[in-house]
Amino acid sequence: MEQKRNGFGTRIGFELAAAGSAVGLGNLWGFPYKASANGGAAYLFVYLACIFLVGAIAMLAEFYIGRRSKANPVSAYKAISPNWGWIGLLAVVVPALIMCYYYVLGGYTVKYALNSFVGNAGRFERFAGNVGDVILHTVVFALVALAIVTAGVRHGIEKSAKLLLPTMLVILIVISSFSLLLGAGVQEGLAYYLKPDFSKLTGSGILSAMGQAFFSLSLGCGAMITYGSYSGKQVNLARSTAVVCILDGVLTFMVGLAVFPALFHYAAVSGSGLSELGMGGTGLMFITLPMVFEDMGAGGQILSLLYFTMAAIAATTSVISILEVVTQFIIQRHKVDRTRAVSVVTLVCVALSIPVGLSLGLSLNGSSELQIFGKNLLELLDSVTNTLLMPLCALLACIAVGWKLPKSERFTGFSGVMLRFITPALIVVIGLFGALDIVFPAAEGARAFSSDGFAVVVIACIIVLLCVLAYRIFLRDRDTGSNADEAEANALRKEKLSAGLQRGWQRPE
Repeated sequence: MEQKRNGFGTRIGFELAAAGSAVGLGNLWGFPYKASANGGAAYLFVYLACIFLVGAIAMLAEFYIGRRSKANPVSAYKAISPNWGWIGLLAVVVPALIMCYYYVLGGYTVKYALNSFVGNAGRFERFAGNVGDVILHTVVFALVALAIVTAGVRHGIEKSAKLLLPTMLVILIVISSFSLLLGAGVQEGLAYYLKPDFSKLTGSGILSAMGQAFFSLSLGCGAMITYGSYSGKQVNLARSTAVVCILDGVLTFMVGLAVFPALFHYAAVSGSGLSELGMGGTGLMFITLPMVFEDMGAGGQILSLLYFTMAAIAATTSVISILEVVTQFIIQRHKVDRTRAVSVVTLVCVALSIPVGLSLGLSLNGSSELQIFGKNLLELLDSVTNTLLMPLCALLACIAVGWKLPKSERFTGFSGVMLRFITPALIVVIGLFGALDIVFPAAEGARAFSSDGFAVVVIACIIVLLCVLAYRIFLRDRDTGSNADEAEANALRKEKLSAGLQRGWQRPE
């Protein structure tokens, strides 16, 4: 009964929700330009291999930790060892930090979708520097996520995943089909993206593919632990992990099919050189593609609406998963109802996202105000969470399942070997090289020590230390709740409502 009241209602709902968490904004601009710079199909091959060698095993570990405990990440790790609960707290803090900038980027996608028929080309810096506009669209995006999570796991997250993931796939098919029929430049774009060039696949390219596979699956941010806690016994975790990884790989690959033919067609008809296309980072989505769409006339306006609607969907399915991580912990730790918990979390994170949006806007317009250690606040939070803390959380999840569980519960065979030895080693490589790039960034072919980068690593270490201390002082010897507590609270609330009682008040006699 508990699972039906307080979890995913179907296996496909669970898989689509997890896939939605995995497919985010990073897939839409990160994978295409990284693949093109590192050998095209050669990079794709390494990327897919890493999804199943690194990502799938770490995802399986996180799913298992969640389902084993049927509780929030803190309680889940406490169930493994009372001394390991701080890892769960870190897995709650990381998504809270991510939300503070993801709301901003989600707001950008909403703005660009709504603005498709007016034209987005050349508006990036102006929009980013418009404080009122940025705050408005950040709030709109956050309210959509709030509404979905408030409705609960089964009636909010699961139902939205069943609607939004297929919608995203249909949009990708439409855009890809249109791009492939554009004519001039299409063949060159496909060759640029899909023709294997192993001479370009260097050691750094392989590391890039490993990192992209890891981050594109939303690992190390508590989402898969939380979703795993809501999965029923009817869900085969190994099968569901494979389905999620396949969906993530297919959708990511199709983004490239949609983007590169269009980019090269634009280059062919406009006479622009490849170096002028700006295919790296946020510039690909918010600067280059709007120019491409505008050059196509009325058809381009429709494509712009479809593409940025898809981007908004990807941002939404990702942000609701990390919002649920924090909401679940607040509900179960403090025994409050879902509406109150998600409202408080949203209010706090939106308030914190405002200076992040301002900092990004100032940076894009050439100002160094509101920067810390030479980075705007979005870059800082992204470096701390994605590059440093998420690999740490995923590594500890693998160690917990591979080494800390009773021997009777440990995975055996191929999965067991991967979980205990190979996958942790690969995650360590990803984390170490990520830290190396921050502390010793490459400049003009050489690496030099960066005191600002070193400070970013120190910030990440301080966050870990604070989580350890906070857990030991406030949470180690206290009840941190489980899904059963939330199910009981939901049942009690329904009972009161059906009796005509308002929260906290007795009906007047």
